[in-house]
Amino acid sequence: MSDATPTPTATPERPQLPAQSPPVDPAETAVASDKARSTGKLSWWRGDGGDGAKRNLGLIGVLAALIVVGAVTKPDLYGDPNWVWNNVLAILQLASVVGVVTVGMTFVIIGGGIDLSVGAIVALAGVWCTTVATQSYGAGGMIFTALVVGICVGLVNGVLISYGRLVPFIATLAMLVAARGLAASISNKQTQVSSSTFINDIAARKVIGIPILVYILGAVVLAGWVVLNRTTFGRRTIAVGGNPEAARLAGINVRRHTMLLYALSGLCCGIAAIMLTSQATSAQAAMANLYELDAIAAAIIGGTLLSGGRGTIVGSLLGVIIFATITNLFAINGLSIEAQNMVKGGIIVAAVLVQQFQFKSVTRLLARNRVTTAT
Repeated sequence: MSDATPTPTATPERPQLPAQSPPVDPAETAVASDKARSTGKLSWWRGDGGDGAKRNLGLIGVLAALIVVGAVTKPDLYGDPNWVWNNVLAILQLASVVGVVTVGMTFVIIGGGIDLSVGAIVALAGVWCTTVATQSYGAGGMIFTALVVGICVGLVNGVLISYGRLVPFIATLAMLVAARGLAASISNKQTQVSSSTFINDIAARKVIGIPILVYILGAVVLAGWVVLNRTTFGRRTIAVGGNPEAARLAGINVRRHTMLLYALSGLCCGIAAIMLTSQATSAQAAMANLYELDAIAAAIIGGTLLSGGRGTIVGSLLGVIIFATITNLFAINGLSIEAQNMVKGGIIVAAVLVQQFQFKSVTRLLARNRVTTAT
């Protein structure tokens, strides 16, 4: 018998388990996530995302200061809660018509344009919808006419600017003169009285103690906010106003979009014409005088850049309310309209200077970052 050498059997190697990390404390995880959230909020507040909120808070502070001035100058009136509530409604009602016009103006300015004809469009739409022929179709015919006239005139502005290559300032200035002249020709320089009870009651009626004009303003502001912040149209408006060439290369039809912006402004003017006709129960060629300046001023105060590309609907609304509060404050204290206009002019100049300072600061910061990156 030969000795058989046993064959050694290979023992399988045990797979090495990965090193286990130390247990994580749930409390530490919660603290870290809270820090990350707070850091994100602070970075948003310090960055571009918080600029609009900062401006709006500043405007609210201005409103609070105006209320304090009113309470100091007229403590007997501001001590009556009923008077204060009625005064607030009066301010909102005073701001309603200009506020609707300002929503359309804000879109135009964000898109890189300007519309000096909004007051004339309001007058033309108001006169046209109060002619005898138009009133024979009732309140529906009057509202339809005012809206169509506003949109059509806005489209003419948009076509001249987009396809006629006219400067917005020149095109809308020419429309201002033409629309006022056409309104005077249609009305024969006379005041046209509205015989529609439905139209006249818009300014007189209240729902839950709040005038219908305030509800209309709120609806237009809400619709404008949604369109600007939650739709493609709003994003394209910001892109066109910020850099038209880049927007064109991105596939946006800049000409068509600009035309639609002026049509939107005209639509807001048509709505404002119905509201103003309801307040006065009449219309004339001289109505809505200098509304274009009030709308532009309110938009600038609200943080809308005159160069385009930035602006908020909420900020423009606060700007309108600030000007309406100033008007109310001057009326309560018996001050003249001339003094009120001087104060408005000073506010506009101050707002533009602040915008220029902020723009220069941002430009310098970007230039500094480019130099740092290059080195």
